[in-house]
Amino acid sequence: MSVRAAVIVAAAGSGRRMGSVNKAFLDLDGQPILMRSIRPFLADSRVCAVVVALDPATHDSPPSWLTSLDSRVSTVAGGTERDDSIRLALGAVPADVDVIVVHDAARPLVTPALIARAIDEAAAGRAVTAAVPLADTIHQVDGELRIVATPDRSGLWRAQTPQAFPAAMLRNAHEVAFRTGLRATDDASLVARMAGPVHVIEGNEENLKITVPADLHLARALLRTPET
Repeated sequence: MSVRAAVIVAAAGSGRRMGSVNKAFLDLDGQPILMRSIRPFLADSRVCAVVVALDPATHDSPPSWLTSLDSRVSTVAGGTERDDSIRLALGAVPADVDVIVVHDAARPLVTPALIARAIDEAAAGRAVTAAVPLADTIHQVDGELRIVATPDRSGLWRAQTPQAFPAAMLRNAHEVAFRTGLRATDDASLVARMAGPVHVIEGNEENLKITVPADLHLARALLRTPET
């Protein structure tokens, strides 16, 4: 039986660290960041729907390139926090999908291979998140910026997206979180607390999240670097 996957793209952020500009619509070598983040998912034949959570003002008047991009793409008005936006987007996901993938609009260099693996894992019943092993030493500090602990980095990974889940698992986790008032910064941590376990699949450093202007410069450089 063929797998049906839906993708939720979180694009409702305020972009505070980018000068309060919605980074999803910034130009990245001739295309909006959001377009580059969506297109690799549309290339996977198992993806039957892409729901983009936008800030309410943009949702009221979305850009023409987004509404004409593909018939599988739709938009919803997002909420105040990221988890609100994902919950609202879940309401627009077709009821009969097997897998739901969540992706950050600000990760425009996601690869088809990583998307395919995430869908494969969720289709087999496993919740997964892309992540990379932590390379830097991490210090925990107190209110006066004094080091109080240095965790062993050998078991620490930096979470990325895509994150993929059996559809019922993600829906149930958000329903319970909404009823109980639980907040989470990403869906993998939410599912791990509600339904777990969540497994890591190795992402790559190029799958960066554009957060500050320097990230945009790096993404441009990566796009212009010939593949070897």
